[in-house]
Amino acid sequence: MGSAKPFSFLSLAFSFLTISGFFVQVKTSDNTNFVYRGCAEQKFQDSAYSQTLTTLFDSLVSQSANTSFSSTTAGEGQSAIFGLFQCRGDLTTSDCYNCVSKLPAMADKLCGKSIAARIQLNGCYMRYEISGFKQVPATEFLYRVCGSTRASGSEFEGKRDTAFDMVEKGVEGGTSGGFYTGSYESVYVLGQCEEDLASGDCGDCVKAALDRVKVECVDSISGQIYLHKCYISYSYYPNGVASKSSSSGTEQGTEKTVAIVVGGVAALGFGIAFVMFVRSVFKKRGGKHAYGG
Repeated sequence: MGSAKPFSFLSLAFSFLTISGFFVQVKTSDNTNFVYRGCAEQKFQDSAYSQTLTTLFDSLVSQSANTSFSSTTAGEGQSAIFGLFQCRGDLTTSDCYNCVSKLPAMADKLCGKSIAARIQLNGCYMRYEISGFKQVPATEFLYRVCGSTRASGSEFEGKRDTAFDMVEKGVEGGTSGGFYTGSYESVYVLGQCEEDLASGDCGDCVKAALDRVKVECVDSISGQIYLHKCYISYSYYPNGVASKSSSSGTEQGTEKTVAIVVGGVAALGFGIAFVMFVRSVFKKRGGKHAYGG
């Protein structure tokens, strides 16, 4: 098998989609809605890698029928390709499998034969990289979404910060598996770490994401931050949500009434973009045009 060209400092071109759309209220979120992609610019130079990548994808999809997180390696030596997937912590086994099974085709369509890639959907993500690909810290910034609606009144910051403290501590819980969702006075939060992160490292990663969202989204009533090995999401409903209890500190299931943006997506033709916990129109999107693994 041939070898790829040097790649240790390659960057990935993240795709930030321009979306014009309208809001549709649904009872449950679509776990397979697209969020973002990261694709290495360098492509495999040997067709044999394509078979190795297919073997990797088949293995990961198969494992998703039994578990919400798994990592594996296909091939050997310098020709090996490492990959993993993870589903959102509240997905059923069948929903996890359905989500993960969409990822290989999307990776092929969006990234072609890139030597490393990451595809994030609402309910799951998958990433892979060729042996020797540059590694990055768990807290490497990948992507953000900030709501366009700003909070009014002085009480928002205090409520938000209390909810943020809850999710930071929640992901470190002994039985949490690095996943937490809860609420505090109409601020709904969700956090999840890659399952192979130790509890303390998970807490550090989520704290970094929470600190980042304060800077990136400031007083937006909703936002998401994706780091290399964790992500967080929050949404504030100043007028309350009819289907939710607003009692302080009450742990909740994942938000079931969500807004989905439906519209035309430039170039790629995707019709739906994921928005978690959000009723405000998202118009600010940003990310770091680099990916280390």
